[in-house]
Amino acid sequence: MLAYQIELGAANRRSLADCRVGFDKDAIGGKFGAITNITTSEDDPVNPKPGTLRYGVIQEKPLWIIFAKDMVIKLKNELIMNSFKTIDGRRAKVEIAYGPCITVQGVSHVLIHGISIHDCNPGKDGLVRDSPTHVGGCRGSDGDAIAIFASSNVWIDHCFLERCTDGLIDVVHASTEITISNNYFFQHDKVMLLGHNDKFTADKVMKVTIVFNRFGAGCIERMPRVRFGYAHVANNKYEEWLMYAVGGSANPTIFSEGNYFKASNIPFAKQVTKREARGAWKDWKWRSSKDVFVNGAHFVQSGWGNCSPYYSRTQSFSVAHGLIVPALTSSTAGPLQCVASKAC
Repeated sequence: MLAYQIELGAANRRSLADCRVGFDKDAIGGKFGAITNITTSEDDPVNPKPGTLRYGVIQEKPLWIIFAKDMVIKLKNELIMNSFKTIDGRRAKVEIAYGPCITVQGVSHVLIHGISIHDCNPGKDGLVRDSPTHVGGCRGSDGDAIAIFASSNVWIDHCFLERCTDGLIDVVHASTEITISNNYFFQHDKVMLLGHNDKFTADKVMKVTIVFNRFGAGCIERMPRVRFGYAHVANNKYEEWLMYAVGGSANPTIFSEGNYFKASNIPFAKQVTKREARGAWKDWKWRSSKDVFVNGAHFVQSGWGNCSPYYSRTQSFSVAHGLIVPALTSSTAGPLQCVASKAC
């Protein structure tokens, strides 16, 4: 669990950016920008108005985006993020739902914190503004909650994600230096995909930290599914999986450390791991350390040699034994319940 000791006055909100860990440690989002307030749930993909979320995220300058009140935002087309932006949902109940959702493409330094993203649908062909000076044609998004393409230094933290048409989080097209932490994933089939396809070798640069998350009831597979790159999967709570929990293809490296894996009662869904491989996979580095396995869960290891994430001194963090994980995640995964005058 990442402990935030942050008073939510405007002057102190930005200190959230100092709490990041793992591969995205250098991500700053909108830390050095102005704070802007979202006052309406309205959306116009081509000519967004000031006070709307889309108007904030497309600006060229760094911004720390907060919300004036509770709101459900039904986007008319995918929300295309610009660099150096923070979406901070603390002190409001913010939902993005029932339409296309968030696209992070070709940018860097993006923080998304404390919002609920659910029931996302595919986008449609049409014009979408991605900066104050550019409107481009979009072919239509797939219906992911958050799709990260060719981007770096992205932190997804303390969000609630469920029931989308495609995935909940996709990290593809050579995206790297990503941390996905403290989120609550619920009621979804293909939860998290890391890597575009088995021929896209540029994803070898991908480095992703997946830490302190809660994978709740109704999650079926891909927690995560990895291709080519490196995933450090640490201190997550898996309450069930209906096919497998951690899988992959194309020789990724996966280090499972200090997780709590509880298998469902389905007899054929006890194995944590699944490899999509027509040929040999025994030299793939898939390791388990300090993990806890409950109700018949088991992890099939492979490979040899060091599997550690090689974090820099600033990226590294302490990984607890899996026995501690239920206490770390049960009440803190998902958006934080912040109240006035108290740290959050």
